[in-house]
Amino acid sequence: MIPRYQRILFWSLIAGILLMTAFLLRGCEQAHRRLAAPNDFTPIAAPTSTSTEDVTLYIANDAEASITPATESISLPQTPTLRARALVEHLLAAYADPGSAHPLQGGPAVDDVFILPDPQPAAGDQPGQLAVVNLRGAFVNNHPSGIQVEALTIDSIIGTLHAALPEITAIRFLVDGQPHDTLSGHADLLRTYPATDTTTKPMPPIETK
Repeated sequence: MIPRYQRILFWSLIAGILLMTAFLLRGCEQAHRRLAAPNDFTPIAAPTSTSTEDVTLYIANDAEASITPATESISLPQTPTLRARALVEHLLAAYADPGSAHPLQGGPAVDDVFILPDPQPAAGDQPGQLAVVNLRGAFVNNHPSGIQVEALTIDSIIGTLHAALPEITAIRFLVDGQPHDTLSGHADLLRTYPATDTTTKPMPPIETK
């Protein structure tokens, strides 16, 4: 006859094996769900303890060929470089929303924003700062091509940075850390843009006879 302690040990081992099997099956099921779920490449906002504040975004509208300032309440870091990057990311992410008047593909768009002393301030002006916006190659590769749509994207970024960080006097663009000829075949990314108010009024409708 099998001793009692051996029976207890045997059934304890069986119970442990069943429990481990259940955990493994559950883990496999969760991993399968994660792999089967559609990928969402929209950037997730970094956690921040700062309160929300009103900022002005310069919103592009393709149909009207216009840039219109709009006030939004969002949380932003206080460090200028992080603040500039968060602003541009928030602006470009809004263009991926359904119904956007300036539709762009979603996903991470900005790798970094560097703020440096402006090496060529305008004559008579106090030395300002140069913002270098380092765009991601995937964003540039998927940007719609066209003179107007590319110019609206550039002007939208310039106006937004100018309104939020008035100490910025000039803006340049890189792509994956390197100089790049154009945004998508038209808008010049090799030049230095002055940081100004880029508001443009809607174009009047064209009358057809």
